[in-house]
Amino acid sequence: MGRRSKDGVPRGYVPMMVGKGVEERFLVHTKLFKHPIFTGLLEMAERDQFGFAQPGVLHIPCDVEQFRSVVNATVTLALNTIFRRWGLKAQSTWNISGELCNGVAIDSTILDGDIFNPGIKCDCSYNNGTICHIDQLNFWKNYLTGSVPAFFGNFTRMQYLSVGNNALSGPIPKELGNLQRLISLGLSNNNFSGSIPPEFGNLTSIQRLYVDSSGLRGELPPTLSNLKTLSTLRLQGNSFEGPIPASFSSLNQLTELRIGDIINGSSSLEFIRDMTSLSTLVLRNCKISDAIPSNFSHYTSLQQLDLSFNNITGEVPQSLFSLSSLAYVFLGNNSLSGNLPAQKSNALMNIDLSYNQLSGTFPSWVSQRNLQLILPSGLRCLQRDFPCYRGSPNYYSFAIKCGGSNPVTASDGTVYEKDNASLSSASYFVTDLIRWAVSNVGSFTDASNSNYIITINSNFQGTLDPELFYTARLSPSSLRYYGFGLENGNYTIKLQFSEFAILDTPSWRSAGNRMFDIYIQGVQKERDFDIKRVAGGRSTQAVVKEYVAPVTNNFLEIHFFWAGKGTCCTPFNGYYGPSISAISVSPNDFNPTVSNQPLGINSKKDPKGLIAGVSTAATVLGLFVIYVTFILIQRKKRLNKQNSVLTGLDVKPYTFSYAELRAATEDFNPANVLGEGGYGQVFKGILNDGRTVAVKQLSTTSNQGKGQFLTEIATISAVQHRNLVRLHGCCVDEDKRILVYEYLENGSLDHAIFGFFAIKKMGKKNLLLGWPKRFDILLGVAKGLTYLHEESRLRIVHRDVKASNILLDADLDPKISDFGLAKLYDDKMTHMNTRVAGTIGYLAPEYALRGHLTEKADVFAFGVVALEVLSGRPNSDDSLGHETVYLLDWVWNLLENNNKLAMLDEKLESFDEEEVNRVIGVALLCTQASPSCRPTMSRVVGMLAGDVEIPYVPERPTYLLLWQYRDVTSSFAFDDTTDASIVRRANNQPSPPRGWSKGESVETGPFSSQSIESDITAEGR
Repeated sequence: MGRRSKDGVPRGYVPMMVGKGVEERFLVHTKLFKHPIFTGLLEMAERDQFGFAQPGVLHIPCDVEQFRSVVNATVTLALNTIFRRWGLKAQSTWNISGELCNGVAIDSTILDGDIFNPGIKCDCSYNNGTICHIDQLNFWKNYLTGSVPAFFGNFTRMQYLSVGNNALSGPIPKELGNLQRLISLGLSNNNFSGSIPPEFGNLTSIQRLYVDSSGLRGELPPTLSNLKTLSTLRLQGNSFEGPIPASFSSLNQLTELRIGDIINGSSSLEFIRDMTSLSTLVLRNCKISDAIPSNFSHYTSLQQLDLSFNNITGEVPQSLFSLSSLAYVFLGNNSLSGNLPAQKSNALMNIDLSYNQLSGTFPSWVSQRNLQLILPSGLRCLQRDFPCYRGSPNYYSFAIKCGGSNPVTASDGTVYEKDNASLSSASYFVTDLIRWAVSNVGSFTDASNSNYIITINSNFQGTLDPELFYTARLSPSSLRYYGFGLENGNYTIKLQFSEFAILDTPSWRSAGNRMFDIYIQGVQKERDFDIKRVAGGRSTQAVVKEYVAPVTNNFLEIHFFWAGKGTCCTPFNGYYGPSISAISVSPNDFNPTVSNQPLGINSKKDPKGLIAGVSTAATVLGLFVIYVTFILIQRKKRLNKQNSVLTGLDVKPYTFSYAELRAATEDFNPANVLGEGGYGQVFKGILNDGRTVAVKQLSTTSNQGKGQFLTEIATISAVQHRNLVRLHGCCVDEDKRILVYEYLENGSLDHAIFGFFAIKKMGKKNLLLGWPKRFDILLGVAKGLTYLHEESRLRIVHRDVKASNILLDADLDPKISDFGLAKLYDDKMTHMNTRVAGTIGYLAPEYALRGHLTEKADVFAFGVVALEVLSGRPNSDDSLGHETVYLLDWVWNLLENNNKLAMLDEKLESFDEEEVNRVIGVALLCTQASPSCRPTMSRVVGMLAGDVEIPYVPERPTYLLLWQYRDVTSSFAFDDTTDASIVRRANNQPSPPRGWSKGESVETGPFSSQSIESDITAEGR
């Protein structure tokens, strides 16, 4: 490796910016470079703090002790041409005019991966140190387009060349075969056409060849067998034609061989006979028709073996399972027969033997702890005819929220069961009720995804149920879902997808494509299915596909299969292959005759006394019919009344019965109270299907009447976003009004950031949120408000944004709650003739003083919340004894004394200073006096994300100066509808010397204060 200075910068490595669309600049360490060519650049280097290995920086290693060698003019011309073709802009001060690499080669460092990328390394040892030749080029993942130039073949002294993970196209130039000194060649993850040039057989010094997922076709050239020094060969993820050349047997130095998805032809395993140095062997879906060699004991270094999706016959040899280093074996989807090996090594912990024709009994090692084995509950399960769990039909439907940790109720009332079982590279999971199962086969290349689940942070369009798309199951190879005990007939299978990694943004995240096949009941429904392409190129577009398939033998199989198409490592390792967000299965053209419930325990009854009991049973049955008739009549009356209440709603929520909610909350047991809002108590409840919910029982004495209740129902049902609390349904029973929300297990944000409140009020340990999570919470809240203000079909002002109205789920992701105070408004409506509603301390001045309501009132409140999250202090703090300090005043005092970091919560052990500065800047901008000076929430999101510049706020808002912290609550002119208790609280409370009274939710009529209102008007409203 290169010599490093004390701060870790490699000596002799000159990073140079050639990024497209960015200011080009040298990044040079002043202690290292003393040559006149760097004079004048040192000041710029200081400004960049001697960074190195930055994206878009071209790294040119050379020795700084000597500056007399020059680059060959032909090479210089070729590089200039390459830069122009690829859109790389070279700075005029280093225009490669014979001075590209001055000096002598410093060491044998390999420019691999991200460390020196893009990078050029020269060997300046030629002609007594007067000539330099480029021996390494690294342009890995640099968003390059175009083709690989043929004159790369002129770099005959090249030893390392990487252009992988780009968007290069066209054929691979045969001239690369001239690079006979090449040791490593990386072409993976591009969009090439054609085949591997036969001239590659001339690369007789090469040790590593990567051409996986490159769009190549045609036959594998037999000339590759000349590359006897190869240690790594990756060919998977293309569309090569078979058979695999038998001459590959000469590649006996290989330690890693990956070939996959061969089209046509039939291959044997004979060519691997002498590859005894292999540690990784992947021959997946290669049309192999052969038996596994009986003696595998010579492969002592083998760690991973994947021979899945072939036609391999015979038995599994004991010698294979006895290898001491072997950890992964994938042999599924073959024609293996016979017994399982009687013994296995302790290292072998991931085994897939599904979909074969095995027989016999289980060996004792099957019960080994932590073993990942796809052979559940009986040896005949998951074999070719899949005989398990078939028999009497119990079910006619099921729905799965793939990757979801909680059930989800869709807008049509369908309940999607959770699916968060942790899968591995060879695993299988069956639900407790044996209604459905899921299996995964395969291991992600060079990456790990511990449970094969991804959580998606996007706002999905084109669906009423965006929550169905927030998680997805992944598989690197084969993902199957099974339905058990289904009544035979034709079914509608609805598959719902969302693309989460390959985004439609002008960045590296847009590179790559995900392609897989879909089979239902063994019939291919989709070939090379590409979610993003079907979504019209939009990564946030929900994709729903429906199919009709027959169910026979009470069994359904849905199979997602990666056939090696698309990309495997762009934009991420470990996120390629099949992906599915939700599945639902329902009858298509028949009326079910089964209960859709698991079978109960049947017991045989004694026939004696059966006849004697007939008359008694008939009497009881008659009385029962009368009772049921009465109950049905009463229920119909209640339903008619309920329907009249819900009439007119565009989105009709799911309705619960009062009895169901009463049972869920244990008769509204006080022990289950989660909290109390302005309109009633909130209880924790557990529904019959196992879901935990929050049940809001509206007080009969509250001010919220039928109209307000309906407004809240319509509002929450119409807006669905990952950062908004979801409404599961409601109950309208006579005078009872109940809302059923999703349950958020980590309580509210104020409990999390104001630690002593968490212990005192909730009796639970403080969450101690670190800075990364606090920043993510603020970003999530901003996205939720953006949706309410700008993206929802109904434009909504929340009116009471505060820390206690932001709830945290199991992953501490934020969700905005309490839409009871939200009001709908159209584009021309900027003033609401309604009562002022909100919480003192979060109210924007124009709203508090004049009842003037726009979305900028929420922006103001968000700014206050941001400061609370940053500082760990509530908006008014009496912890200092006799004095109550208003948060905004405290913040500005620190800023004016150049002590902004003092506002950080002392509980934070570390923080990102750049993010902290963004939060402070956004908070100050959001709390400006004039609404027109505050940003929209969409701009707030951009500012927090670092995509939008944050304007400087030079001085504290004048409303802070003019109010002088008098007790403004005592001057409120309440209207007649205001709760008298609130008036007494406001008028009788002693005037705090600074700030408003903390945290009281109020509803007030418009009030005025000439000095303050004139100030707001003067500032531009």
